[in-house]
Amino acid sequence: MQLTGRITPDSLMTLEAYARWRKAHKAEVIAHRKLRSVHLGEHITLQFESEMTVRYQVQEMLRIEKIFEDEGIAAEIEAYAPLAPDGTNWKATMLLEYPDVNERRRELGRLIGVEDRMFVEVEGHERVYAIADEDLDRENDEKTSAVHFVRFEFTPAQVQAIQAGAAVKLGCDHRNYPAHVGIGAETLASLAGDLR
Repeated sequence: MQLTGRITPDSLMTLEAYARWRKAHKAEVIAHRKLRSVHLGEHITLQFESEMTVRYQVQEMLRIEKIFEDEGIAAEIEAYAPLAPDGTNWKATMLLEYPDVNERRRELGRLIGVEDRMFVEVEGHERVYAIADEDLDRENDEKTSAVHFVRFEFTPAQVQAIQAGAAVKLGCDHRNYPAHVGIGAETLASLAGDLR
């Protein structure tokens, strides 16, 4: 899988080529995803996306759906490409994880607006709050969704600090889920690579 900085039809593998590549490299992609997952408390996980994770998702959808025509390929790219960071931000899939159905229903009702209270704090800088669900609203008056898509947009000074090795924490200041965690060095190094 060649990373090109932009996912286009010409930069994707054919279904046959991807099937061969997938057998040899699936474990690498899983390890990359794991490295870029940050758990916040017991019930929230942010899976920070990258060109690799998004490109893999597009290729997987093409494989599963056996899509090989231009129109279908363009639709998959349109659906997933916006999830890839573009140099000044981090983008993540936010998962609210409650295995028990009744607890999940109750907590999703208590956590309305939680996606807007997520933040990244770069040492020495103001908090950056998530811009959530830009494609569509994922909550209603009764509950929030178990899945959100969030973007953290950084200033040039914050980008420079992250790349210089500043400590960074991920947090939430929702009244029903106050939590924060330092982002580990290996994860932070991977995330810093998304910035330019």
